[in-house]
Amino acid sequence: MSSEDFPAAVPIPVLATQPVVLASGSQTRLSLLRGAGLEVVAHRPGVDEEEVKLSCKAGGLTVEETAEALAELKASRVAAKVPAAYVIGADQMLECEGRWFDKPEDRAGAAEQLRALSGRTHRLVTTAVLFHNNSRVWHQTDQAKLTMRTLSDDFIERYLDAAGDAVLTSVGGYQLEALGAQLFTRVAGDHFTILGLPLLPLLGFLRVRGVLPS
Repeated sequence: MSSEDFPAAVPIPVLATQPVVLASGSQTRLSLLRGAGLEVVAHRPGVDEEEVKLSCKAGGLTVEETAEALAELKASRVAAKVPAAYVIGADQMLECEGRWFDKPEDRAGAAEQLRALSGRTHRLVTTAVLFHNNSRVWHQTDQAKLTMRTLSDDFIERYLDAAGDAVLTSVGGYQLEALGAQLFTRVAGDHFTILGLPLLPLLGFLRVRGVLPS
């Protein structure tokens, strides 16, 4: 098979006037930002998210306050290394009837989360924080509400078989843009918020700052 049998890679168009830094290892957030025309460099912030969440919950913080605290911590950690850059930190939390959910550790954990969310409405709370010159210059918190249909144990097993390890990469054990669409009867909220980033408000602020053309 020759190289002519493969389509040429299509370059991602860049509209930004300068690179931005994403303080995250999330491929979804990286793809969203690059797809929107930003030149992005990703750096993992090295934050123990579980420890921060436990501390925030023990201190009586809300889901929104905890998501913001995590996003700010991620951004500030990376911004200390590249203070001149615009650094984006983000976090997403899932809350259902007072319970906070994290990414499942294994298939059994994913099945347990799906059973807990089955037939109920839960919230996805997403926050982004932007640092520049070692200062927080912007933040946004949005939420979406998702109603999951009642799932049989048989369906959960079939879904987990089909989705594979992808269920371990997302809180709640689903990706709405993929097989996770099979789980829901109603979704209310911004598409980008559900994917983990309040993208449109972020792009608006970057235009104000001249990082994107207006």
